[in-house]
Amino acid sequence: MVFVDPLVAVVAAFALLAVLVYRRVSLDITLISTAFFLAFLSMEPAGILDVFVDTALSPVTLSLVGASLGIMLLSQLYKETGKVYDLSRSLSEIVRNSKFIVSVLPAVIGLLPVAGGALMSAPLIEAEADNLGMNGQKKAYVNVWFRHTIFPVYPVSQVLILLSALTGVSLSFVIYRQIPVVLAMVVVGYLLGLWRTRKQPNRRDESRDSNGRNLKVFLTAFSPILVMIVVVIAFGLDVFTASLIGLALLMLVTKPSLGALRGTFGNPAVYRIALAAFGAMLLRNITINSGVAEVIGSLIANGQVNESILLSAVPAVLAFLVGSPSGGIAITVAMLETVLEFTPKTASLLYSAAYLGYVGAPTHLCLVLTAEYFKTSLTKIYKYMVPSLAVSFAAAILVYFLI
Repeated sequence: MVFVDPLVAVVAAFALLAVLVYRRVSLDITLISTAFFLAFLSMEPAGILDVFVDTALSPVTLSLVGASLGIMLLSQLYKETGKVYDLSRSLSEIVRNSKFIVSVLPAVIGLLPVAGGALMSAPLIEAEADNLGMNGQKKAYVNVWFRHTIFPVYPVSQVLILLSALTGVSLSFVIYRQIPVVLAMVVVGYLLGLWRTRKQPNRRDESRDSNGRNLKVFLTAFSPILVMIVVVIAFGLDVFTASLIGLALLMLVTKPSLGALRGTFGNPAVYRIALAAFGAMLLRNITINSGVAEVIGSLIANGQVNESILLSAVPAVLAFLVGSPSGGIAITVAMLETVLEFTPKTASLLYSAAYLGYVGAPTHLCLVLTAEYFKTSLTKIYKYMVPSLAVSFAAAILVYFLI
């Protein structure tokens, strides 16, 4: 028996969501709890069980959860074996340019989607940032901003994979439309973070042998990621299989200790990310089956709200509040699926809005940890972050209307 009106149910569910986010409850528990709370308020018990089973057995869900699990295992093994630091240090030795290092190193580390991963690159760019005369807030801004320039076009990004799974839009079409946004992010990041920094003093030239060693270290450390990307793009393998290939190659290269393997496969955070992916699919499916989406869609349609405003404001606000682009996207798709047709154009704008809303959120772990590391405040970082987000979002809007 349905207890309350679907509209009342969704208001109550989002109230619970807000409380859980405020209490810093993990994303997996937040999404699954919200989904079941909404289901119990607006669906029959038999219907809840059917949706849960259908979601758990859905090929889309299994693919998404598998991809999330594989990527997180690879990322964690990189961290446990220290190979991520070999990757970054060798690159910094190969490229003797401070501006290049402080912008590219965070992006390279960004290929490993570890929660709070900007903290991994912060100590690696600090010396080069000092060499450029940067203060604490500019160091923090550059580290966070350039780390997040890679994800909108990264074909094994968990958020892009989730978007594609939820909307049914091909990943390659979304990535194509994100390229101008990424270019805008890079340009504004350079102008605000690096343009007027002083040049580094001359360094002694490294020997050819030293450069050769560093290149070998870099290629060895980067090869599992490169292989994973290549087999996805060139051979069309699913991300889960590709990540397992990358994982096997990394184990072959590093010959990890038992402790490193235990730290990788025994880390609860790895499995919670995969569980959060399941939670996103469950919330989407319960929202659709509960009738809530139709009610909200009717209200939106009657209000004559512009499509571009919906696709911009809703995901940006939700991702900002939840502190997760995945959460913002999952909830937005569930709300708007019966109102809008998801095409590469609409899905791309939805992604950009959610992603940029998340990047600037005070609940964004990378932002918080980086500010703490460089001993600066979020308000000082926002001096650079807000105009950067505005320019990037303007680029996303232009892509939406012009391409």
